[in-house]
Amino acid sequence: MKLTDNTIQLKRIDEADMLVLFDIYSSTRKKELEVVTHWSAEIKKAFLMQQFNAQHTYYQNNYIGADFWLLIKDEQPIGRLYVDWNNAESTVRVIDIAILPSWQNEGIGSGIFKDLMVKATELDRPLSIHVESFNPAKKLYERLGFKMISETNGVYHLMEWKNTI
Repeated sequence: MKLTDNTIQLKRIDEADMLVLFDIYSSTRKKELEVVTHWSAEIKKAFLMQQFNAQHTYYQNNYIGADFWLLIKDEQPIGRLYVDWNNAESTVRVIDIAILPSWQNEGIGSGIFKDLMVKATELDRPLSIHVESFNPAKKLYERLGFKMISETNGVYHLMEWKNTI
């Protein structure tokens, strides 16, 4: 996939990227763990490492053939993007997207989603993503035209975008 923003490159992940992927994952849990005041920094890091490893293993084992990319800008990692182009539900599934906090609110995520929408349209498939109900990114997805199509445990929303043209 090619991004419209040519200042951002997609780099396939490999074993050498595990530490930066852990840092990106950890950034997504920072606010959540700030309220856990009875855990030491070491316990939080161990928890994050366990959660990251479980998620990474799950994604690698359950999305065979998907694209797993680091987002690179100015020769530094700024996030990750994981996409399954042949999801079993006949959608293009954004497995995960995470942009480091210092790069958020600059239009990077919306630009990437617009590129994904173009690609999904070319493939004649909807674009879908799971998002937690309290995740601030949900507002972005709604602005881009995603609709909630199902809910799991009152927390996880499956959102879908369809080309209406």
